[in-house]
Amino acid sequence: MSTTLVDSPAPPRQEIRHKRRPPYLPWLLLSATMILLGVLTGYPVLRLVVMSFQEYERAQLMGQPAEWVGLGNYAEVLTDVEGFWIVLGRSFLLMVFLVVTTLVLGMLVALLMMRVNKALRLLVSVGLLLAWAMPALSATTVWGWVFDTQYGVVNNLLTRITGDDWFGHSWLLNPLSFFLILSFIVVWGAVPFVAFTLYAGLTQIPEEVMEAAQLDGASAFQRFRLIQVPYVRSIITVLVVLSMIWDLKLFTQVFVLQDIGGDRELTNTIGVYIYQTGMAQGHYGLASAVGVIFVAVMLAIAYPYVRRTLREEEL
Repeated sequence: MSTTLVDSPAPPRQEIRHKRRPPYLPWLLLSATMILLGVLTGYPVLRLVVMSFQEYERAQLMGQPAEWVGLGNYAEVLTDVEGFWIVLGRSFLLMVFLVVTTLVLGMLVALLMMRVNKALRLLVSVGLLLAWAMPALSATTVWGWVFDTQYGVVNNLLTRITGDDWFGHSWLLNPLSFFLILSFIVVWGAVPFVAFTLYAGLTQIPEEVMEAAQLDGASAFQRFRLIQVPYVRSIITVLVVLSMIWDLKLFTQVFVLQDIGGDRELTNTIGVYIYQTGMAQGHYGLASAVGVIFVAVMLAIAYPYVRRTLREEEL
């Protein structure tokens, strides 16, 4: 007697209902952060833009109403060839030198950290962290003492080595040596961040790829140019943008070195120029116009790099 196995009918399919999140929920979760950013960042920016269209002097700080001047402040700034344009050009040249130097040295340190053993890597990391952790004001003050006119270590060593009297020589009075010392201080404090970031990116490259390239006869420079740099190109782009913004708005290091012994007229950068125009001279409306122009310049610089990064991510 044969038996026929009949499949039992499948249970009715139950409709699975997914709860859809309300469209306002993400905005509700971000509301606290957006309000905080709006108060701490949005309002000062809005106030800066408004003041740039006003004649805002010290009298307005005492309660007198500000007079609207339209684009008068912008016209005065943009026609100030001997002041604004010279300072902006000087700031750009300094920024280019600092960015290139920082990225080159940071890449070299990152490559060094990949080659040395764990003990030396730990020693290098500690040294970088100490340099990175030191505040800019403290670092600039210490290096200012090193190059002090009368009691500086540099003048003392040069006097002992050369036999000539270097005491009294001012390294900060000459604009060229001033910017060399300034560049040394800024690069010294910026290299750790660049080195750690590039080291983190370089360690993500598969070892098989590097070994295959080495077996194929690629030299160390070829492996660096054709494999390592393309792998961390997006990281380099971000570092370039951040370094350009940081170096273009230098203030603390320049201001402290000028107080120690630099010539303000020949060593001003855009950050110190805005401070002097506003806080020192009391032309707050004019300084606000310079600040708005400066923000526009930084956005114009960063836009191509950010756009290229977004395109690479889409590909």
